Amino acid sequence: MPPRKAVLRVLVTAKDRATMLALLRDQRPDIGGTPKVSPDGAVRIDVYVPEDRVEALKRDGVSVQIVGDQSAATRERQKEVGTGNRFETGDPVPRGLGAKIKETRDVS
Repeated sequence: MPPRKAVLRVLVTAKDRATMLALLRDQRPDIGGTPKVSPDGAVRIDVYVPEDRVEALKRDGVSVQIVGDQSAATRERQKEVGTGNRFETGDPVPRGLGAKIKETRDVS
C-alpha cells in the first residue's frame, strides 16, 4: 500500500464570488468553515487538499496560501488520546467536571 499524501490546510482567496464558485465546482476540495467576504468582494475560505492538488487550486483571480500540514496536526492530536480500556478497572465511572445525579421518575 503506497504511503498516504499529506493533507494540507489551505486558505484560498478569490477575487469575487463567481470565481470562488467556479473553483469549488471544478476542484471539489473539502471545505473547512464558512466563506468570508471582504468589503472589496473578495471571498476567502479554508480548504483541505492532498499536497499534490494545491497547484490545481491556482488560477487567475485566486491566491493560495498553505496554512499548515493538517495530517501532522491530526497525528499530534491523536497522541493526546488515551490507550487501554477505562472500563476494565473496578471503578468504571467516568471522571470530570460533571456531577453524577440520580434520576427519579414520577410514575403517577
